[in-house]
Amino acid sequence: MNRYTRIVANTFILSLTSILFAQMTVSGTVTDASTGNALAGANVVVDGTGLGAAADADGGYTLSNVPNGATLTASMIGYTDASATAGSTVNFALTSSAIEMSGLEVLASRAGEKTPVAYTNVTKADMDVRLGSQDIPMALNTTPSVYATQQGGGAGDARINVRGFNQRNVAVMINGVPQNDMENGWVYWSNWDGVGDASHSIQMQRGLSAVNLATPSIGGTMNIITDPTAASKGGFVKQEVGAGSFLKTSINYNTGLIGGNLALSGTIVRKTGEGVIDKTWTDAWAYYFGASYQMNDANRFEVYAIGAPQRHGQNLYKQNLGAYDSKFAESVEGYDATALGDDGKFRDEGETNGVGFGRTFNQNWAPVSSSYTGQQYWYMYGARTMERHDPDYLNERENFFHKPLVNLNHYLTLNDQMRLSTVLYWSGGSGGGTGTYGKIPTLDADGALGDDDYKFYYGRSPWVRDWNTLINYNSGIADTVYVDKSALARTHGNGNNQSVGILRNSINRQSTI
Repeated sequence: MNRYTRIVANTFILSLTSILFAQMTVSGTVTDASTGNALAGANVVVDGTGLGAAADADGGYTLSNVPNGATLTASMIGYTDASATAGSTVNFALTSSAIEMSGLEVLASRAGEKTPVAYTNVTKADMDVRLGSQDIPMALNTTPSVYATQQGGGAGDARINVRGFNQRNVAVMINGVPQNDMENGWVYWSNWDGVGDASHSIQMQRGLSAVNLATPSIGGTMNIITDPTAASKGGFVKQEVGAGSFLKTSINYNTGLIGGNLALSGTIVRKTGEGVIDKTWTDAWAYYFGASYQMNDANRFEVYAIGAPQRHGQNLYKQNLGAYDSKFAESVEGYDATALGDDGKFRDEGETNGVGFGRTFNQNWAPVSSSYTGQQYWYMYGARTMERHDPDYLNERENFFHKPLVNLNHYLTLNDQMRLSTVLYWSGGSGGGTGTYGKIPTLDADGALGDDDYKFYYGRSPWVRDWNTLINYNSGIADTVYVDKSALARTHGNGNNQSVGILRNSINRQSTI
């Protein structure tokens, strides 16, 4: 070996030795400084590199190929980070620290990646794809631990369950204002028909969340934001059509930021349709107006007005699966097949009294003579009546309501760590729903009427109301009539004929500040 070769070889050996000495394996533990308990899952990283490891169940960790003299940092949610210079053994004792969870507010300070709250954000683009013309909860149907359904198919009759809790235990907020009914905690989505078109985003927090209001958020919290400043200047006119003569027209315009501190947004929606499920028609308007003004770096004001006056037919009575689709019922394990067929308990084809059976069957309506001049319901405020949606039938269950919401939000930034949010709102409401009272003549699935010789529920299901017979009973002069083999004695005379049964309505009128 010549002298030049020996120099190169020696240089290579020295360089390799330097590289080997420049890297090391570091191990240690991460514990709680006050208790000494292991912090499983704590992160230990080598600053400025992609090296890192998570502490095991005993708090131990091991890192290989750590550069000599490198800085290691240990971190865990709820604790203050700690750093140390790399050595063969490096133990960390982390000090606990208080974490203020981000509350649900109108501004963008929602739960973030470091907040120990399970949440999902649904953007405007996501809503456009998932929601379409459905009720708002349907946009969350792909969210973990969330189940949303349109129930009977009536417009606005959807419901949502979060982690097994129904809407009474899920806080729903629109621009920081709680919307759960004060009486029973329920949320009626028909009151917020236009919110989906005006919404900028939705955050669904699952489980107990960082809400700074006394809301029933055991299951979770749903916060709907309609932020005018988030929309670019411009607008749109959108026309949607669908099954069941569905027609929806939306008009929207946004100013974008004016002068860097003012933004306005407005939406008007008109929706009509006869419904996919029989007689679940809808006749609705919706409106939205939002304004945001940044007065200075410390003060921001927002004004919102939203509402959705509407009427719609409902489908609230549950049926056995065999009454909708006997073939599907037969395929369900454990279903009693003797309940099906011509001699069974249920009928899923044909019709009775003009009401068709099958998947779109709805027990909450029945035909009535077009010569009948009775109204659908009486509205006590203003002493007025409302005409039937269609002169050829009556809905047993119809919902009608208008719940306007107006709120003024003020955000005051006191310093980098503190901000005061103040919300002044007025929530009105007027409307109700229809139902029956007394004895209502009813037909079984084969058309047999419950009278003095027959109880209709001896026959097959589903059952259908007979409005024309009820009208004859109520307007006749007979002293006794029979409904479902029950004798009903009536008083009559002087135009005061006693009714056997009636279609009634309840009215709710409210005003909350």
